[in-house]
Amino acid sequence: MPQKKISRNPITRNTKKKGVKKGVVTKSVTKHGTSKKTSDASANEDTLLLQSLRGMRDILPEDQPYWERVRRVLTHASQEYGFQRIDTPLVEYANLFTRLIGTETDIVEKEMYTFVTRGGDKVALRPEFTAGIARAYIQHGMGILPKPVKLFSVGPVYRYDRPQEGRFREFWQGNFELYGESDPILDAQTIQLAYRVIQQLGLKNIEFQVNSIGVPESRREYEKALVRYLEAQKSKLCQNCRERLTTNPMRILDCKEDKCIQLTAQVPQSIDYLDQESRDHFKRLLEYLDELELPYTINTRLVRGLDYYTKTVFEIWSSDKDGKKYSLGGGGRYDRLIQTMGGEATPAIGFGLGLDRIILEMKRIQVKPYQEPRARVFLAQLGDMAKKKSLKLFSELERNSLLVAESFGRGSLRSQMRVANRMGAEVTIIIGQKEALDDTAIVKDMVSGTQETVTHERLTDAIKKILKTNQELKIKEVNIIRPAEELEKGE
Repeated sequence: MPQKKISRNPITRNTKKKGVKKGVVTKSVTKHGTSKKTSDASANEDTLLLQSLRGMRDILPEDQPYWERVRRVLTHASQEYGFQRIDTPLVEYANLFTRLIGTETDIVEKEMYTFVTRGGDKVALRPEFTAGIARAYIQHGMGILPKPVKLFSVGPVYRYDRPQEGRFREFWQGNFELYGESDPILDAQTIQLAYRVIQQLGLKNIEFQVNSIGVPESRREYEKALVRYLEAQKSKLCQNCRERLTTNPMRILDCKEDKCIQLTAQVPQSIDYLDQESRDHFKRLLEYLDELELPYTINTRLVRGLDYYTKTVFEIWSSDKDGKKYSLGGGGRYDRLIQTMGGEATPAIGFGLGLDRIILEMKRIQVKPYQEPRARVFLAQLGDMAKKKSLKLFSELERNSLLVAESFGRGSLRSQMRVANRMGAEVTIIIGQKEALDDTAIVKDMVSGTQETVTHERLTDAIKKILKTNQELKIKEVNIIRPAEELEKGE
């Protein structure tokens, strides 16, 4: 009798029927119990694709040590500089971003994920942190707190951008915001903080590009000069920049098209049109940066892509041996943002770091990722009663600050000992049927090969004694080897 063939795909199964040219024919039961045919379109919509969306990705276990190092450095730096953690929602009202970022910016026009909820609210996935944190600052009355108010965030943001190396549609940022101080020394300290983080992550060949775009009043005069200069060459600009010439001319300076970069190489410089206050602010910032000996260049083309910036703007770049540059993040002042949103006049400055790009750079220059503490103790057991005892014993050892590894699923003692050897355990605890009955355990020193049977009450002390002895032996070996190597070099 021929064997019946069984479909091995549990997700979809196409059924061919006479008269059906393509698609899937399925039946569904209505609430009255009768059946009806569903359309090809709805059937296809139910097809389960086992892959992430374009521009999204999973951060797998093998990459987590890099992310853990970044998370630890960010948290340490935030605490060191007096920042407090704040977490805001992934979803906000869409107009929070359209009004504050600017309707003529690429983020709002092309890149924002917006949708309408079932309740009829038009919302958006956050494309950046600053607007949401500013909203939280006003909503929760943080204006009454002692100044400056320093807030730190880390998490994913979303932009419908063209995915490419180091850039995703879901990407992670570390974000620092500082409210309530207008002195340019805070600008310098903010840049110093960004540099500190980048250095602690092991990145080199770092450069800060800084500029001042002044305030909206002085910026209008600069925009007029920019338009006058570019009008004569309008036909040579890319299509986007031709439109920007009438809607947001300063955004032309941020264009990445080669022909636009060449055309704007000799445009009037924004710093020549600064009001006196902005000019003095920028001059003092540069003096502070010189005092700190931070690597920076003045880039008069730098405008950033968001409308709320005033005065100081900056970006962080790394470069490889071929001179190719990679953007790692940036920020600037937004002294009028809180007032624009309906709060009191509050000067502010902040910056964000692109964590995906930073981790790519860490891998490129082979920075060591974070190493999890290694378990020096292994717990082996044999038999059902020993397993029951081992679970409680494992918890007790962990409470006594002993990092313990185990392999509860393995049946034979030999296979468990192989695991202990592979992980380089210094101490192995063995519990068999007899030990389970006696409330004892065999403690084996994997370095010397000696072992003893101890009661549960003495177990922690016995393990710590062996670990301490092994550590002392390692220190002695290092002290013996180093002088010998130095003597050989001297000879």
